[in-house]
Amino acid sequence: MPVSRITRLWPMAALCAATIALGGCSSQIADMPSLGLPADAPERPKEAGGYLPVHDLPPDRTEEAMKPAELAKIQADLTAARDRQAAAANPAASAKPTKK
Repeated sequence: MPVSRITRLWPMAALCAATIALGGCSSQIADMPSLGLPADAPERPKEAGGYLPVHDLPPDRTEEAMKPAELAKIQADLTAARDRQAAAANPAASAKPTKK
């Protein structure tokens, strides 16, 4: 006796319903201490979903970040390092061609 199409769809519908129902409980399952969190996980915050203070700006700096003499020295060091790397990368270009 052949199984009708509707009879075959009932188990599929039950499986889909069970999947949706268990998916709705996933957040509660994740919070269970024996199943959800590993032992070295940090504690969850007491307040859930607090917003960051995006309107608070840091205070203005009262001193310069770097003195002009330090900035000039660093720029000179970086320029010298760039020139050394360029010379090492292209030894043929840095050597003078000789005439025969």
